[in-house]
Amino acid sequence: MMLLAALARPSRVFALVGIAAAPDFTEDLLWPRLDPTQRRELRERGTVTLPSEYDPAGYTYRLNLFEDGKRHLVMRRAIAVECPVRLLHGMSDASVPWQTCLSLAERLASSDVVVTLVKDSAHRLSREPDLERLGRTLDELLGRVR
Repeated sequence: MMLLAALARPSRVFALVGIAAAPDFTEDLLWPRLDPTQRRELRERGTVTLPSEYDPAGYTYRLNLFEDGKRHLVMRRAIAVECPVRLLHGMSDASVPWQTCLSLAERLASSDVVVTLVKDSAHRLSREPDLERLGRTLDELLGRVR
C-alpha cells in the first residue's frame, strides 16, 4: 500500500518506512503456500482461512484480495519512488522472508534507501528495542523537515 500511494502521489510523500514490507505478498508469499485443497476452497467459496500464530481463529483471506493484488504488482520492475526509504525487517520473521526487503531495496529508484535487519526479531518488530529503533528512524527522517 505504501508503494502504491507513493507512486500515485509522489509530491505528497516525504519518506517511506516499511516494517517487514511485503509488496506483492498475495502473489509471491501467500499463494505459493496454499495447497491444492486451499486453492480450490478459495476459488469455490471465495474465502480460505489459514492458521495464524497471531490469532487462534486463523486469518480469513478473500479471493478478491488475491485478484486485486494481482492487478497491483510492483516487484516485477523498477519502482519509481525517489524519496528516502527505510526498511526494517526481523531476520526471524516466519511470515515474510527478510530477503524480500533486499529485493525491494534493489528495485527502488531512490538512492536514499537504508535496510535494517534485526537478527533476533520476528515479523511484528514490536519488542521494546524494536520500537526504539523505529522511533530513532522516524526522528532521523523527521529531523530533515524541521
